[in-house]
Amino acid sequence: MTATPYYATSAGTERFARRFSYLAPDHFRTRYGLTLSSIGLGTYLGGTQSIDSQRYVASIRHAVANGCNVLDTSVNYRMMQSERDMGLALSSLFDEGAVRRDELIVCTKGGFIPFGDTSPEDREEYLRESLYAKRLAEPQDVVGNVHCLAPNYISNQIGVSLTNLRLGTVDVYYLHNPEFQLSYVTAQEFRRRIRAAFVRLEEEAAQGHIRFYGISTWDGLRAGQNDRTYLPLSLFVQIAREVAGESHRFRFVQFPYNLEMLEAVVESNQVFDTEKDGQMQRLNLPLLAVARQHALVTVSSTTLSQGKLLGRIPSNVKPILGEFGSDAQFAIQFNRSTPGLTTTLVGMGNIEHAIENLAVAQKPIVPPDVFFSMFGR
Repeated sequence: MTATPYYATSAGTERFARRFSYLAPDHFRTRYGLTLSSIGLGTYLGGTQSIDSQRYVASIRHAVANGCNVLDTSVNYRMMQSERDMGLALSSLFDEGAVRRDELIVCTKGGFIPFGDTSPEDREEYLRESLYAKRLAEPQDVVGNVHCLAPNYISNQIGVSLTNLRLGTVDVYYLHNPEFQLSYVTAQEFRRRIRAAFVRLEEEAAQGHIRFYGISTWDGLRAGQNDRTYLPLSLFVQIAREVAGESHRFRFVQFPYNLEMLEAVVESNQVFDTEKDGQMQRLNLPLLAVARQHALVTVSSTTLSQGKLLGRIPSNVKPILGEFGSDAQFAIQFNRSTPGLTTTLVGMGNIEHAIENLAVAQKPIVPPDVFFSMFGR
C-alpha cells in the first residue's frame, strides 16, 4: 500500500469530498488541484482552560467527520493553544483511520509574536532572549513590540507551528496581518521585508515544510488606496513572481468578509493592470475580482463578525438565502454563495456550533444572479 503523503493532495481531497455525497454538490470547490470545503473551521476565539481545549478538539473532530477539510489556525491564537488543540484532534483522527493526512488542508499563520502569558513589562526581556540572542531577528525587525516578518523568525515560527500541529508539512502558511508593519516602516522598507519573507517562504516550501503561502489580513485589503495601511494585492503577486517566477507558491489570500463588511465585493479599491488594444490600462476593481484575475484562492474570515451579526441579519435578505434555522446559518450561506469566494471560515469552539454551521453545507448556494440582486444589481 502506498504511504499517505504528509500534505493535502488532489487525490486525497477529492477522496474526502466523495465521502459526502449527501452534501450540496457546490460545497466543495477545486483550486490548484485541491478540493476545498466551502465552510472552513476557524479557531480564533475562546479561552485557554482545559475545558476550552476539550471543546475545540471535539469540534474539530466533528467538523472533519461532517465535510469540512479546510482547517485554519495561527501560532498566536489562544496563546498557541489553538494549534495544539488542532494537533491533538488531527493526530487522534489519523490514528483512528477516520481521515488521512492528504485529505485535509491545514492552514496557520505567523507574524505576531506569541508571548503566551508573558506580562507586558517582561516582553522586552522575552524579545532579547527569544529573538535577538538567537539571531532570529534584530530589534528594528520587530514593530510595535508584537510583530515580526524577519526571515529567520518566520522559519522559526513555521517550526513551532509544525510541532504544535504534530505535522511534517503545513498546507498553507499565511503572513499574519502584514499591514501592521506599515504603521512603523516606509512603503519601500515594507516591500523589502515582504520580498525577503517571500524568498524564505519559497525556501521553506522547497524543503517541504509548507506547500503554499499567502497573506491573512484585517484592514489592508479593505482599506482605501490613500490609507497608510492599504495593501495592493497585485503588489504581492508581483513580488512573488520576481522571487520565483510563475511557479511561485503565493496562492492564498484571507480577509474579513460578511454581511456588514462587504468591501471585497462592493469597493473598487484594488488595482489591476491589463492590456487593451496594445496599451496598458489600470483598472480599479473589488478585491474578489482582482483575486480572480490572479487565480488566487480566496478565504474569508469573521463570517459571523465574532457573533455580532446574530440578530442583525436583514429581514429582506433571509428569503433570498433560503430556509435556515438561525442567523448564523443565514450569514454562512451569504458568504459561501459569494461569487469568487472559495471558503468562508467560521469559528467552531464547541461541537454545538460545528453541528449548526456544517448543516448549511447540505443546501445549494444561491445562484450568482440571485446573489447580486441583494445589491440591487
